[in-house]
Amino acid sequence: MRTGQKLTPTGRVSLIDTREAAERFSHRGRGAVSNQTGRYERETRFAFDDGWDTIEQDAARIETLVMPETARSVITFNRSPDISFDRTINPYRGCEHGCIYCFARPSHAWSGLSAGLDFESRLFYKVNAIRQLKWELSRPGYRCRPIALGMNTDAYQPVERTYVMTRQILEVLAEHNHPVTLLTKSALILRDLDILAPMAAKGLVRAGVSITTLDRDLSRRMEPRAATPRKRLDTVRALSEAGIPVIVMTAPIIPALNDHEIESLLEAAAAHGASGAGYVVLRLPYEIKDLFHEWLAQHVPDRAAKVINTMREMRGGKDYDAQWNERMRGRGPVADLISKRFARAAKRLGLGNPRPALRTDLFAPPVQMGDQMKLDL
Repeated sequence: MRTGQKLTPTGRVSLIDTREAAERFSHRGRGAVSNQTGRYERETRFAFDDGWDTIEQDAARIETLVMPETARSVITFNRSPDISFDRTINPYRGCEHGCIYCFARPSHAWSGLSAGLDFESRLFYKVNAIRQLKWELSRPGYRCRPIALGMNTDAYQPVERTYVMTRQILEVLAEHNHPVTLLTKSALILRDLDILAPMAAKGLVRAGVSITTLDRDLSRRMEPRAATPRKRLDTVRALSEAGIPVIVMTAPIIPALNDHEIESLLEAAAAHGASGAGYVVLRLPYEIKDLFHEWLAQHVPDRAAKVINTMREMRGGKDYDAQWNERMRGRGPVADLISKRFARAAKRLGLGNPRPALRTDLFAPPVQMGDQMKLDL
């Protein structure tokens, strides 16, 4: 993979018949079936048969393009009442893992790109992230609280091997004793044990590993470039043995697709050293709805209708409901059953205990040029 590499042109479809669209497009190693036009674009492109029969040919390989961007700020703050952190750092935009259900996909529309194939093949890295981070941490009004690293897209996605943005950010946070949490589907996090283990010894880090299914085949289709389920469990064990508290996220739970695995997922997590667990029910905001419907028609056509109808039952008849505290869990009998099953299994396996707070009292802000130096007495 090289910066500046060109993408192979692909057709863009407007979802009318999900089964027809799914049959026409299949991109090896990619999660999305199509490249629907972003919701802010004035024109909509769609594929059609022009009589030359080319639409039925195998889709050309899509290469990944990675582009630099200059960030105005690196730490993003939020006031959402139903999540446990108030600030995040995302070294990358877009994610090559290609998880079809990723809630971050619609954010690519802000750049005039598609939430479909563009999201997983046209990526951005924040070229000024380290300098900007040091400046933001040194500001007089900054108050230290744990930073969630890589929540919008995976900080350890494949391009991290080349650009090393996540490791550089961790080095800054470790140097200044700033607490951090991480969530990933990648075994690449183990590369940074030399940073994470000493931070954990100080009470400054907690890691999360997302495991959607134990079914290798389903995982390959649903999250094509993420680590295999077995590799993720091995990662949980390695992190735990290094003294790093590990939370397993069984997310997303998709009724009629992977909800039957709740207990087995938690049992595997506990057996590999996880200290806690959490879950999120599938969310389908904006373009994800159509993309996920296409994916169902392509990969599990026999269950597509049941999955969609059950999700709508949990969302008041809609594909998605953005209400606080319900968007992550849903409502109704199916949502209640999932909640009870998860809570019972987590309690039985010792995964339901409160998570210890990370320390903030050790934080020492970076010293910028011209700042007053502190005297050691």
